Amino acid sequence: MLQWSSFSNVYCDQLPISLDMTQFDEIKTLLGESGTYYLIAVDMNSNYSYLNKRYADIFEPIHGSLVGSHYALTIHPDDQQTCKIVSQMAFMYPDSIFPATLRKHNGSGGYIITRWEYKAMFDESGAPSGIFCIGHDITELIEISGVLQQVKEEHSHSIRLHVANILGLGKIIQEATEISDVRDAAKMISQSADNLDSVIRSLYKRVEDQ
Repeated sequence: MLQWSSFSNVYCDQLPISLDMTQFDEIKTLLGESGTYYLIAVDMNSNYSYLNKRYADIFEPIHGSLVGSHYALTIHPDDQQTCKIVSQMAFMYPDSIFPATLRKHNGSGGYIITRWEYKAMFDESGAPSGIFCIGHDITELIEISGVLQQVKEEHSHSIRLHVANILGLGKIIQEATEISDVRDAAKMISQSADNLDSVIRSLYKRVEDQ
């Protein structure tokens, strides 16, 4: 989104009209009051030109009125280059939609992780007029994915260990010639099964607590 005017001067004559302002008005009617999705538009000076209610409710209490403000106000500095690249791609290929994952300031020193789809907009003469983006909050999804990966790493060794014990003890039973050996192996299988059950219950509890 950073300063598209110089970029548009180069590509303006080459771009077909893929989405005009009338079509964007229809999208605003559809998502303007959405309680789930963000809908924003940014003009050719990289300033917000439209926010739907969802986006305004979340981010204006943090940053104040955003329409007319530079889009970078809400974004992690390291993600601004992503915005620029994705916006340029949207103008180069106006019939396509381009995704981006961006961190937005949450007002408490942290970030809301958001997922967006970018599409270029053009005016009646076919000149680029800005970018519109539809997005949503994926912070919880990212956090859960991280927890699941951590749980997997922490418990996979324990699960494999108990399964290996059970398999090994089963082989001992198959080869045993004394009833006492079978009984001892059966007791150890029962203990390993209990241990495996405890690991699995712990895993499920941790996932459910998220």
